[in-house]
Amino acid sequence: MTELRASAQPYATDFSGIVCGFRFAPDAPGVPIDSVGALEWLAQSDYASDDFVWLHFDLANSASERWMRTQLDLPDAFFENLRDGSHSTRIEHQEGALLAVINDVMFNFDVTLSEIATLWVYTREKLLVTARLKPLRSIDTLRESVRNGEVFRSTAELLIHLLRDQADLLVQIVRRTSIDIDAIEDRFLSMRSPATRSELGASRRVLVRLQRLLAPEPGSIFRLLARPPRWLQTFDLQDLRDATEEFSLVLGDLAGLVERIKLLQEEIAARMDEQSNRTLFTLTLVTVLALPINIVAGIFGMNVGGVPLAENKHGFWLMVAIVASFTVLAGWWAFYRRRGR
Repeated sequence: MTELRASAQPYATDFSGIVCGFRFAPDAPGVPIDSVGALEWLAQSDYASDDFVWLHFDLANSASERWMRTQLDLPDAFFENLRDGSHSTRIEHQEGALLAVINDVMFNFDVTLSEIATLWVYTREKLLVTARLKPLRSIDTLRESVRNGEVFRSTAELLIHLLRDQADLLVQIVRRTSIDIDAIEDRFLSMRSPATRSELGASRRVLVRLQRLLAPEPGSIFRLLARPPRWLQTFDLQDLRDATEEFSLVLGDLAGLVERIKLLQEEIAARMDEQSNRTLFTLTLVTVLALPINIVAGIFGMNVGGVPLAENKHGFWLMVAIVASFTVLAGWWAFYRRRGR
């Protein structure tokens, strides 16, 4: 066992693929444990009174899934979810336990908000198992809360804390994007610099993707609240309901921000169309004003006999007067048509 622990994989995990683990006692903060401590706890009868354990795995470590299969007695549905193509957020009740799929923004999301990863969760009365491929912000927040001495009464409270951390992260994303949209809108209204639809389009695509992946499936939450596991307490169900409502409010704000971006895009498109129309009118007006002189120049430039006013000493000024008259009439007609529209 010691040799296996010494040959740890390069994923900040031990030989079993565990990133972190904590053992909780009633009314006491969590105590860190490794895979050996987890095995010792699992070997005790009835999981040792009221204690419960949280184990967090890195699926990038090839040993993690094998260790979970052999040591934790997890249902096949959990491992099927790991390979399932659907990553929509949901919480389901299966065989007396909770299976959850939670989407979250990756830990280093300063470059782009579109980097979203999935967290798979298995929860029963005495055991919480979380597994991911890439570091996530909500998991890191929960781990810091445990390390700072926060007390949790059950695995359900850990799961609810995780959902609320995800909602808080989404609030930060909405606020950050709102600030960016405010800056673009101020530039658009003040005309200091042109606001491009590409900037808004990128933000809108990211928010729509977040809305689609982070929004929990309403059916799964409804079924869970209607038929919860027996070990869930009444206050756990109420906390889960409150967390779901809070998350729904945040998603409502997200939907409102998406609609705001859509309206701003339409305003920018309308202004661009108006500018294009003005430019097109200017080009049309120049063409109309140049039309008489072009026609006259074309006619008098023909190398044929009988060109009128060729022998008249005032012929040039007569043609200038004719061209000027037709140019004024053409300009008046163009402005009249525009004013009529």
